[in-house]
Amino acid sequence: MSRYPFARINLTALQHNLQQVRYYAPHSKIMSVIKADAYGHGVIEIAKALEQTDAFAVARLKEALILRQHGFKQPITIFEGVSTIEEWQLAAEYDLTLVLHQQQHLDYLLTAKLNKPLPFIWLMLETGMHRLGLAEQHIRQIIDQFTGRTDLVDEIGLMSHFANSDLLNDTRNQQQIMVMQRLAETTGLPVCMANSAAIISLPQSHYQWVRPGLMLYGASPFAYKTGAQLGLKPVMQLVSKLIATQQLKAGDEVGYGGQWTADQSMRMGVVSIGYGDGYSRHLSNAGKVIIRGKEVPVIGRVSMDTVCVNLDACPQAQLEDEVVIWGTDALAVEWLAEKAGTIPYELLCCVTPRVNREYLHG
Repeated sequence: MSRYPFARINLTALQHNLQQVRYYAPHSKIMSVIKADAYGHGVIEIAKALEQTDAFAVARLKEALILRQHGFKQPITIFEGVSTIEEWQLAAEYDLTLVLHQQQHLDYLLTAKLNKPLPFIWLMLETGMHRLGLAEQHIRQIIDQFTGRTDLVDEIGLMSHFANSDLLNDTRNQQQIMVMQRLAETTGLPVCMANSAAIISLPQSHYQWVRPGLMLYGASPFAYKTGAQLGLKPVMQLVSKLIATQQLKAGDEVGYGGQWTADQSMRMGVVSIGYGDGYSRHLSNAGKVIIRGKEVPVIGRVSMDTVCVNLDACPQAQLEDEVVIWGTDALAVEWLAEKAGTIPYELLCCVTPRVNREYLHG
């Protein structure tokens, strides 16, 4: 059975990137973000490799329960929180940490009869993102409601999220920090605010906790830099193989819609990768791959299972040759994301389950 396409997941690179987080934020605890199947890398193996982290973070209750069912004991934060009495009770049963960002969620908690208190609740402060969060005065009222309620929660903290931390020198970042700083100083509660971009570029936002996501996987949160330029190593190398070649003549059209036409005699290759594997259709006539160390362009539309490439730059290419889709210094996922008009988060998260993952140390 063919192993292609597959993703080489370098766990040593992952651990290197965790050390880089410590380099950037040496005085903060680390909450490693492993939501969305660890950004497409495979959450169980990634969590095992990040066992030295102080806590994990996921988006939804189901993700947290999967980690608990696999025996992970670390604190696990659920960013979206929970929204029913039964889910509050389940979260308490499994010692999960919740983010509270809606009054209705609090109402459910105050109604729920918990068998034991939650270990921690993060109160989401609205500082300027205008997505999830509550106003400062509302947060103060909730803090008062939690006072003395040892039956509900052991500890609380403050959380917020940057809207523009990937934009250096954007004044909105400082405005968000000021809103958080005011509340942090008057309450004395621990704070978690810095994502990957803020960990690197906004040290004043580190506080007691940071929560790296994309940088753990070796990609840059900034449009103008690669992960390598930030001292990071790519964790995922997406790989496939050449499954067919054809000799084209001038005027031959390639792929659905005939959107690419050969202007001269040339050799074309077909690679076993497509949007069914997570390779973006927006890379039609825009992407490139590496065969035998040579960069070759994607031609024609990306199909569900295949892409076509121009082999002029690699005339020695043969059937079964390995093809690098992304994950090297020469072909970073950040470059492909730019060509696809998206961000590296999306490309990584969209790698589908039918792509095998192979986990390597080193």
